[in-house]
Amino acid sequence: MKKDTVIELKKPEVSAEDPLTEVLRRGARQLLVQALELEVETFLREHEAVRDEKGKRQVTRNGYLPGRTIQTGIGDVEVKAPRVADR
Repeated sequence: MKKDTVIELKKPEVSAEDPLTEVLRRGARQLLVQALELEVETFLREHEAVRDEKGKRQVTRNGYLPGRTIQTGIGDVEVKAPRVADR
């Protein structure tokens, strides 16, 4: 006879949103955006010399990727990452 090994998990409690948590999420979002922007700027500077035969840069900024949700200890944080076109 088979023994049932299915374990029912409890649903997480709905946490009440408080102003402090929202301030922390906003700060986390700003730090992530600053880090991503700095990384893109560094990448662009490193590849500034890469040009085609007409002298146009081959590595350029190209807007932003769609927003993504990143899980953090204070909850989900929505961030849009900058996009880079490298031809």
